[in-house]
Amino acid sequence: MLIAGAAGCTSDDDAASGAEVVVIAADLNNSSVDTAYARALQLRVDQINASGQLGDRELRLVTKDNRNDPAASMRNITSFADDPTVAAVVTGSCDECVVQAAKTINDKTIPTIALASSDVASPVNERQYVFKLGPNSADSTAALVSELSSAGMKTVSVLYTTDLYGRGANTAFNAARGSAITVKATRSVKAGASDIAQTVGTLTDAAPQALVVLTPPDLAQLAARDARAAGYRGRIYMDAAAAGDLFIPREAAAATNNATMVFTQILAIDDVIATTPAKSSRKQWFRDYTSRYGSYSGVASFAADATDLVAGAVARVGTNRVQIREILETSQVDGLSGPIRLTPDNHSGLMPQALTLLVARSGRWRLAS
Repeated sequence: MLIAGAAGCTSDDDAASGAEVVVIAADLNNSSVDTAYARALQLRVDQINASGQLGDRELRLVTKDNRNDPAASMRNITSFADDPTVAAVVTGSCDECVVQAAKTINDKTIPTIALASSDVASPVNERQYVFKLGPNSADSTAALVSELSSAGMKTVSVLYTTDLYGRGANTAFNAARGSAITVKATRSVKAGASDIAQTVGTLTDAAPQALVVLTPPDLAQLAARDARAAGYRGRIYMDAAAAGDLFIPREAAAATNNATMVFTQILAIDDVIATTPAKSSRKQWFRDYTSRYGSYSGVASFAADATDLVAGAVARVGTNRVQIREILETSQVDGLSGPIRLTPDNHSGLMPQALTLLVARSGRWRLAS
């Protein structure tokens, strides 16, 4: 409903008098993650317009529902690209949608910032117009392995999803762990699975010191509940894709207590002291989002950073897509998610330094330290 409600509002009649309408188009679905993206995009567009930083231009957000279907996403992106008012496209959680649309994105020279979990911006030479914001699986799993080693965890079981993200995260985890950590069992589940108790039971029956969960938030919470129900009392570790809302649902709070997750500071920003302008901006963004929507979603900052990057380029070159792409490709900012550094050789901009360790305590995420 949120996505549908944001669509189709590009009429100049609604713009401020004399303002040039510039559209940020969003290809999303109705998942909880993409709903958070849609909310964050709209809030940031409103804030940028209120600031007056674009002068006589006014940003508009237009969204279309891809229903998590690459074919529908391709139609949406093609439609966006054919609209001269669209400066750039932001895509959501559908990884395959971006991968399958990459050639069209390049051919139609439409700058696209993906918020997908997997590393969809590579290879760069084939995806010149595709950029990505959000943790890379190699960085996220490297942080997990470092923490596992520091905690003396020598044996693990691994749960991952069978989609593009899950397969990539599992590969990255195995590459990062080397021979220091032994995997006692590995199992995969479909991203939309609703009953994974048997699979999780197989993993916990192997008696690992730690259960590593490489899944989206709903499945991560379900895996924790099933593991505890099976009598597992070992440690649970999650990578960045498991990040959802600040407050963990009541039915999963007890099971996830003391679970460790790799993510950015924004999900535990209450624990951060604002010692820099960037940290102050993150705390203000957290308050603004929570004030409008009642709670906070960890992924919201990625969408806000995408909006900021596009708006910054539009302020300099208007809707010239070739020049927008060139600006995006050399953007270096301290974003709401953390330090972002995009280069011609690296279109996935969130730096590893943006990641930290969070621990679930009393039904919400806190800084581990």
